Amino acid sequence: MTTLPITKRGAEKLKAELHQLKTVERPAVIAAIAEARAQGDLSENAEYDAAKDRQGFVEGRIQEIEGKLSAAQVIDPTEVNAGGKVVFGSTVALEEEISGEQVSYQIVGEDEADLKLGLINVSSPIARALIGKEEGDTAEVQAPGGVKRYEIVSVSYR
Repeated sequence: MTTLPITKRGAEKLKAELHQLKTVERPAVIAAIAEARAQGDLSENAEYDAAKDRQGFVEGRIQEIEGKLSAAQVIDPTEVNAGGKVVFGSTVALEEEISGEQVSYQIVGEDEADLKLGLINVSSPIARALIGKEEGDTAEVQAPGGVKRYEIVSVSYR
């Protein structure tokens, strides 16, 4: 089985979701199914069907999270010492060459990625272009609007 890189923060978030599903969602679904069964005929019981659908979703998500956590390689970015190179978990400040626009991204696992928060998936085109580079290097990224060039302003591990 392949390992999936995930930051310590991302692993904690998945564990919290798993706990929520097991301690809150699962019992609520079981109660809803029991209540729908008490209403009688299940063949035309929309509440029962909805509760069974919800149960399938909850159980599927529990299995998915447990699988991801079992395959996870948890990396704490604060403990990474890559000598200034861009690696998984590092935070990179970039400046777009043409516009001068500055952005900052942290390279994280697939489940943690959220562009609005500056968290990019390690397998995204921009992350792949940045991995292995150092401060002062230029990275070329194939974007939908064409090739964009970014200068790496700084690399940090937080």
